[in-house]
Amino acid sequence: MTAVDTEPLAWDPLNEKYKGDPHPIWKRLRDEAPLYYNEELDFYAVSRFADVDAFSRDPKTFCSSHGTVLEMIKADPIDMEMMIFMDPPEHTRYRRLVSKAFTPRRMKLLEEDIRTLCAALLDDLTGRSSFDYVQDFGARVPAYVIAALLGVPPEDRDTVRGWIDESFHLDPETGMSNDVSATAMFGFLEYLGATLADRQKNPRDDMFTDLVNMEIVEEDGEPRHLTLEQAVNFAALIGSAGTETVARMLGWAALTLDKNPEQRAELAADPGLIPNCVEEILRYEAPSPVQSRWCTADVELHGGTIPARSKVVMVTGSAGRDERAYPDADRFDIHRKFDHHLSFGYGIHFCLGAALARTEGRIALEETFKRFPEWSVDMDGAVPLYTSTVRGYTKLPINV
Repeated sequence: MTAVDTEPLAWDPLNEKYKGDPHPIWKRLRDEAPLYYNEELDFYAVSRFADVDAFSRDPKTFCSSHGTVLEMIKADPIDMEMMIFMDPPEHTRYRRLVSKAFTPRRMKLLEEDIRTLCAALLDDLTGRSSFDYVQDFGARVPAYVIAALLGVPPEDRDTVRGWIDESFHLDPETGMSNDVSATAMFGFLEYLGATLADRQKNPRDDMFTDLVNMEIVEEDGEPRHLTLEQAVNFAALIGSAGTETVARMLGWAALTLDKNPEQRAELAADPGLIPNCVEEILRYEAPSPVQSRWCTADVELHGGTIPARSKVVMVTGSAGRDERAYPDADRFDIHRKFDHHLSFGYGIHFCLGAALARTEGRIALEETFKRFPEWSVDMDGAVPLYTSTVRGYTKLPINV
């Protein structure tokens, strides 16, 4: 029995004591308090798969317009026209609009580019006895891909990646609301504003140009272009979401497969197993394990009540380890068969870039195994990244 098992049940997504391994406390939440209330921070939490799944499918009751990060949720709606902070019908119109930028043609063309990029990055690392799998490879792949998709020139891509990484900085006292995060986001938004303004005058075949030229149809049927501010917000969302979670996923892949060398050997011998491995990694260690919502009506659940006008936390990372949904859920298994997981969200806020993320993960692992069928993680040099909504590693040195 561990200390976590005997301590009074208390969980706070901002507490760094859980960044190493939150799964024991999440299991206690599932078993002992499937509807959990944190009095100090005044939020309710659900941790079982069925509840997270149901809440994700009910945006009317569990809305996003008040914020989706616990420490940022307010009683009044957020004054930011960003799709992640929208509810229907606005969300429906904007999602339909922005999804046009993720055209099948553009996604298909990207697959060859992703493989070329992965091969080039890994070839540069071949011959070395060690390197940082996240900083030298895993974080660069999605950052460069989404930057190319948006239209960021090669010489600016590392700068943009730095802004995005720092925007997720976690302050022990204030969470993601801090000067480091704000400064990084300001630099990113300023860059996007200048770039999108340029695309209005000098269009190119990229997503930046698509965003400034897109038309949205208002409720009265009148079409209009996105304002520059709206285009900036959407570009920031696409850039951040498209970079951060895939980087974390690839870090988890390197670490989890090193802990399961027999399954790693199977993948090296049979690349056809990699797509299901990607899904299992996402289930096993969700890169974004916590999402938050604002409850709009009283909800009865597990013998308790979530009052209207409450903060609600959906623990996606716990749902992925729920034994009620996945037999032997704490066991990593690349052969596991399951209908779906919740690591891309579900319902109307299902990740727009899920197909791209899956493609990046698959190709990154395929190209890794071609060159490095075995490795060992140097945990002494590993640096975890932990916020109230993202969990993974920002540095993960490996010996090859």
